Amino acid sequence: MHVIHRIAELREALGTGPRPAFVPTMGNLHEGHLALVRQARASGRPVVASIFVNRLQFAPHEDFDRYPRTLPRDSELLAGAGCDFVFAPDEAEMYPAPQAYKVAPPAALGDILEGHFRPGFFTGVCTVVMKLFQIVQPGLALFGKKDYQQLRVIEGMVRDFAMPIEVHGGETVRADDGLALSSRNGYLSASERGEALMLRRQLLAVVEAVRADPGRSTAAEQAAMQALQAQGWQPDYVAVRRRSDLLAPQGDEARVVLAAAKLGHTRLIDNLEF
Repeated sequence: MHVIHRIAELREALGTGPRPAFVPTMGNLHEGHLALVRQARASGRPVVASIFVNRLQFAPHEDFDRYPRTLPRDSELLAGAGCDFVFAPDEAEMYPAPQAYKVAPPAALGDILEGHFRPGFFTGVCTVVMKLFQIVQPGLALFGKKDYQQLRVIEGMVRDFAMPIEVHGGETVRADDGLALSSRNGYLSASERGEALMLRRQLLAVVEAVRADPGRSTAAEQAAMQALQAQGWQPDYVAVRRRSDLLAPQGDEARVVLAAAKLGHTRLIDNLEF
């Protein structure tokens, strides 16, 4: 496996061979990232993973400066998962000048849910992913379903720009007790780690209630929000949406329930398709 820090070096290394499978990350890797790398490996393509903490998707009050940078450990994990190239640029390489051109998703998708509570987040995501796509030139790109709205945003960007890239959504990987794996789980204290399971329990309760009576979506969402608040959480949203575009479901369309809530100083997200 090769760890590469420069755009020109990565392009030279990839040469004119098959278009690679690409797993973009911000590092501090866990089994969810590695599962995507193994899926990329199974595609038969060369595998590229990027590690770059993207300033553009962090608001001034968020955790950009304290986000863990663990490149040596990440590189070992990626090598074990079958990665061929790790692209780990610094900010000067990715943004040698302030990024004046940016890619903004449509408001109907980008300004709801995560986009409502983190204004500008998806513009930062789309901009860096578009730039990484131009650098890596993948034929296949893999993203985790835990970041469900992000996956839909990237799918839409690839579709609207007619990019010759297949986007694959990998299933959420969970710990044995059901907690969705996340790089930010490391911020949780021991007591918070146990309490964090409540988020998924509330999602399961919403799914059960809506399956029993599809007209109870709003009541089920509100009940989950209240239950989280009663336990000291600060929920941003619990929302039942249709999977295709995250708008309000109509009829018996395939659905997903998504949630974001802060436990102590740590903001967690999760979702369940049903």
